[in-house]
Formats: sequence, structure tokens, C-alpha cells
Amino acid sequence: MRKKPNSRLWVVVAVLVAAALLLPQAGTGPALATDEFVPGEVLVKFRPGTPGAEVAAAHRQAGGQPREVIPAIDVQVVRVPAGRERAAVEAYRRSPNVVFAEVNGFYAAIWTPNDPYYGQQWQYPKIQAPDAWAVVTGTSQVAIAILDTGIDQSHEDLRSKVAQNVNFTTSGSFDDKYGHGTHVAGSAAAATNNGLGVAGTCPNCALYNVKVLGDNGSGAWSWIANGIVWAADNGAKVINMSLGGSTGSSTVEDAVNYAWNKGVVLVAAAGNSGSSAPSYPAYYANVIAVAATDQNDNKASFSNYGTWVDIAAPGVSILSTAPDHRNRIWGFGVKYGTLSGTSMASPHVAGVAGLVWSTGACGTNSCVRSRIENGADKIAGTGTYWANGRLNAYNAVVGRTGSSP
Repeated sequence: MRKKPNSRLWVVVAVLVAAALLLPQAGTGPALATDEFVPGEVLVKFRPGTPGAEVAAAHRQAGGQPREVIPAIDVQVVRVPAGRERAAVEAYRRSPNVVFAEVNGFYAAIWTPNDPYYGQQWQYPKIQAPDAWAVVTGTSQVAIAILDTGIDQSHEDLRSKVAQNVNFTTSGSFDDKYGHGTHVAGSAAAATNNGLGVAGTCPNCALYNVKVLGDNGSGAWSWIANGIVWAADNGAKVINMSLGGSTGSSTVEDAVNYAWNKGVVLVAAAGNSGSSAPSYPAYYANVIAVAATDQNDNKASFSNYGTWVDIAAPGVSILSTAPDHRNRIWGFGVKYGTLSGTSMASPHVAGVAGLVWSTGACGTNSCVRSRIENGADKIAGTGTYWANGRLNAYNAVVGRTGSSP
């Protein structure tokens, strides 16, 4: 079942990260994808003492032109026609004078955040976030709007990240007196590699604090619609809505469509009723609906599900930021805490949307959404509990299709 609009019915780089890509030696190892090697270059090593005429003949046969020699190891960096790198490698390998030939691949810097609680954030290895961060860590030019109960203004992991504040509720403050919005914001884009607390999914993205839920955790449709429109009009590239209900609103739907038409990626929690019933605004066609999974890639028992749900993401026992002042969820004196819910899953998808925007590879929100959905790993339940699979940050960033179990 496809989601359908419904107007009547109503969520000092320390140690740099990720996956060093092993280059194949002559005739061995997995082939690299075309985005994993330098276009128009191969690496060739000839046997010591090979006559110059035979070296030149091998280059002619392979269509290569030597560009430089790496000192001490006598490996030649050779220019070849772009798109014929693998063919050139095979041509060189046929020569008895060649020790090895290979494409000029890449290794990624290995970057692990130094945030002390990062090791407790099980979700990041699961979605290959470290591999994604080796490619891009986001940019402050990409803002993720958190439409929620507010964001703690003084939290050590968030105060440097909040670029704008706005309050559409009847609360007297745009700060977070409830506790939910601060947790969501931390998962999306907490300050990362700062030696404090936790890591965020898009480490260098900016946050917009758009308070649309009051200090009791609920908000009027008009508040939410105003927040969506404001975020779209003020340059947000991503809107996260860890909120929702079982009844749709034409007003909220119109706001969603307005933001989508302005090029914004909208993400929302699928709901926590453990049923296949739609939750709004997640159900709307121009929103990425997010279910929750656990450490074993199982659907969380509380998570809503169905083919109307676009993607799954980690949402069980998620450690993130909590307000450093008194609030309803945490009380007082808790800076970091664990929550479960599709509310916790949604900001991981929003953060990955921020990463994809930051690569510059996509010029439209439909491109960003497609990369996220197509890159999802097709874990058990795909096609039944959710349409596309479980979030994979690296696949989304590099534009790869997700794997099957």
C-alpha cells in the first residue's frame, strides 16, 4: 500500500573513521566500485631489470602513459582513458614483466569520535555511520529543524549547534521543559568529537530549534503547521518531526506539501502503538515515515509498521542528550539518558539526510530521499514492516543500494 494524502484523517580530528577499503592485488580481492578509485589512473610495478623497450611496449598495449614513479618501490602511476581503468589493469597483468597492476584506489581515514559515551551508542556502527563520516561529517550550511518540545539552550553538547530558535506554543520559553526535543536533537546533530557526551548523526550540521510542542509534550496542529512553514522559509534543509497522532490534518498536510515543494526533506516518527494503523504526519506522501528497530535489527515491539512506513532506523535504548535543567522526563541532574521510540529512530534518518545534503551530490530533496531509501539494508521485515529496509548512512552518502540479509 502506498502512502496517500488524506485530507480528513489525522511524529584536531582525533582518530579519523571508517572502513579502510582493501585494494585488490593482481588477480585477487573484490573489485572496487567506480567511486572508490581515481578515474583515469592505474598503478603498475614492473619486474626489476625489465628492459625499457618492453616496459614501453606494455604501456602501448594497455593504452597507458606513465605520469610518475613512486620513489623506493618503483611503482608507476599511469594515466589511462577514464572508464578503461579495469581493462588497462587486465592488459598490464597479461605481461610477464608486470609484478602487479591495480586501480588507484582510496583508503578512508579512520575517524572515531572521542565523545566519552560514543561507545554506548550502538546505533552508529549498525547504520555504518563511521564509514559515512569518513566521507562527510556535515556542514553548518545544512540545518536540521527539530520540531519538538524545544532544545536545551545551555547543554554542553548542543549550545554550539543551535543556530535559530522560534516558539509557536503558548509556553513562555523556547527552551525544553519536557525533555523530548533535547534528546531528539542530540541524536540528529549533537556536537561530536568534542570530548564531551555523545555523538550526533550529522556532526557538523546546524540545528534549528522549532518549538511546536508545549511543556506538556503536546502541540496544536496550527503550531506544527507554523513550524513547518517557518523552517522551510528560513532555510532548513531537513525537518524532523518526532511527533504524531492517529488523525490527519489538512492544515498540517498543506504545510508538509509546502515545505516539500520548497525543497525540504521531511522525516517523521511512524508511531508507537505497535500497529499498522497510519500515524500522521508520517503517513503523508511527502514525509519519510520511520519505524524503530533494536540492536538485532528486529522491529521494536512498540513500533508502528506497514508498507506505508518508508524505512526503519535504530530506536531502542538510544543514548542521547537530556536537558541539564529540571524537566518532565528526566527530572533534574541528568545530562545524558536513554529513551526508546520511533521518536528516537526518526532523527537518525534526519541526520543522514543532513549528511547527504552536505556531500553536494544531490540538488533536490527527491534525490536525498531516494538515496536514503534505496540505500537501506533489506533486513528481515522489509516489504512487510517497512518498504525499504533499515537505514544505512554510508550507502546513502555514497549512493549505493542497500544489501540483503
